[in-house]
Order: sequence, then structure tokens, then C-alpha cells
Amino acid sequence: MKRTIRCLNVFLIIVCAVFLFVSCGTNEAATDEQNSRGSTDKFLKPEASGDKTISGNGINIDVSNTSKGYLMVKSGLSNKIKVQIIGTDGETYSYTQHSEEYETYPLTTGDGSYEIQVFENIRDDMYVMSLTDTIDVKLDDDFTPFLYPNQYAWYEKGMEAMDLGKELSESSTTDLKFVENVYEYVTTNIQYDYEKAKNITADYIPDIDSTLKSKSGICFDYASLMTALLRSQGVPTKLVVGYSGSVYHAWISVYTEETGWVDNVIEFDGKHWSLMDPTLAASNGQKSVKNYVGDGSNYTVKYNY
Repeated sequence: MKRTIRCLNVFLIIVCAVFLFVSCGTNEAATDEQNSRGSTDKFLKPEASGDKTISGNGINIDVSNTSKGYLMVKSGLSNKIKVQIIGTDGETYSYTQHSEEYETYPLTTGDGSYEIQVFENIRDDMYVMSLTDTIDVKLDDDFTPFLYPNQYAWYEKGMEAMDLGKELSESSTTDLKFVENVYEYVTTNIQYDYEKAKNITADYIPDIDSTLKSKSGICFDYASLMTALLRSQGVPTKLVVGYSGSVYHAWISVYTEETGWVDNVIEFDGKHWSLMDPTLAASNGQKSVKNYVGDGSNYTVKYNY
């Protein structure tokens, strides 16, 4: 079963370089407008088309779009269910389904065979298997699983976060600048919620608009919000869960044409991003953060969502 994500007491920051532009007055504003990366409200949306399904015992699994890096599950059962997906790497990704509608689960470990298991809660913490099957997945490309919303980073048209993503994108000149602007916004405006961290449950699911409204959250909320903002504007983003030292933690990794996938050491030298941990980054000085992070070996990836 999924472990509760507990966040660091020592928070982390990306070392952001200062960009120097030689320009003046209205000409600078005009240049920024001309060089905007633009924005979109036509982000990718999961669909349970019904073209290919696996059904039984009150469970329906729509596997019509596994090539796009996701499957969808709907339960007709009155009891809570858990969904487990065993990826091509042998890791078991466990989820708790909270609604009676279709929920979206990512397929993030590449091409190959995935085992799907659905369990029904019968009492207390006891579950019985209701449905299981194996599917073969061939992804359209390596990025699609990290461009769609899913249960842990859910967004759709009309949400406040989508308007924010468009605004931050329009004020950015490149993908790299957009990532920087999103990171700066989240770490500046969202405060860490110590009380929530003490009482978080193992089946907690982030709600990005609630995070924006309360302006507070735990590491999972920070990572989920940044993932949604970036994916909705076309930047492939991994919501990463693993260990920072011995602490279960969540952060993100992003892809841009300038950098490729950003992993490992935490720094930004003006051209290259690395490990992006948005949890209250602004609360710490650069020196203390770099001392903790070191060469990135304190971070161990367990799951990519």
C-alpha cells in the first residue's frame, strides 16, 4: 500500500540566476510581448472512449488510450476501491479511488507489459481483489504520460490554476523562463502547512485549486500544483515521489528543449535547471540548501506520476 508522504523540515530552494537584459522603456515591453511563448487553453484531456475496456464485478477499466500514457477506472461498487498498476520496472503503483466517476491513472514506466489489479474494501483496512488483467503498452512517445492530467495532478477547464498557467506562460519568453516563473510563483505564494503534514493520510490526493485558495500545502501539494501548471501549457513534467534522505517526499522533474530532462544536482546556472524541489524553497538560503543537496545523492526516486 502507498506510504504517507512526509515533507522535510529543512526546505529546499533552487539557486536561480539573475538574467540581465539591456533594454529600456517601452521598447523592452514591446520586445517581451513579441517574444512571449504564448499560451493555450486546449491542453490534453483524458478520455474514456470505450473502444477497449476490461470489465467485471462492478469495475470498468478503459484502456482505449494506453498509447497516450494513461488508463481510466470507474467503479460501480458502493465500497471504496484501490487500484494497483505494476509497471514494466516491477514497481507497484497504488491508488485509492475516491469518486464514482472515471479517474485517470498514468502509465509511466515505458513500453511493455503492465498488470492492473483492482481491490474492493470489505471492512476496515481489508480488501479483496475484484478484477485483474495484463495489458501491453506501446507509447506514442516518451512524453505523453507526463503531459496529461491524472489523479495526483488533476486539472480541467474552468479551474483557477488553468488561468494562472496561461498568465505565467504568456509572460514568459521561453519554456525555460516559464519553468522559472512557475517555480517562483509557487514558492513565493504557497506556505507550508505544518498542521496538515501532521495529520495527512496515506490515501491523500492533492487538490490544486484548494492549494491556490488556501495558499498552503505540503510537499505533495507543491509538486502537484507545479505539475499541473506546467503540463497544461505543454511542458512535460514528472511528479516524482521518493526519498530525500530518509524522508518520504515529493518533487518534480521537467523537460525543455534547452535542458532535456532535469535531474540530479540542484542548481541553475543561467542555462540549465536541475532537480526541482518546490517545497517552500524561498525559506532557505542558497548555501544551506546546496550543502544539504550536495550532488543530488540525497534524493532517491521511487515513483514517477
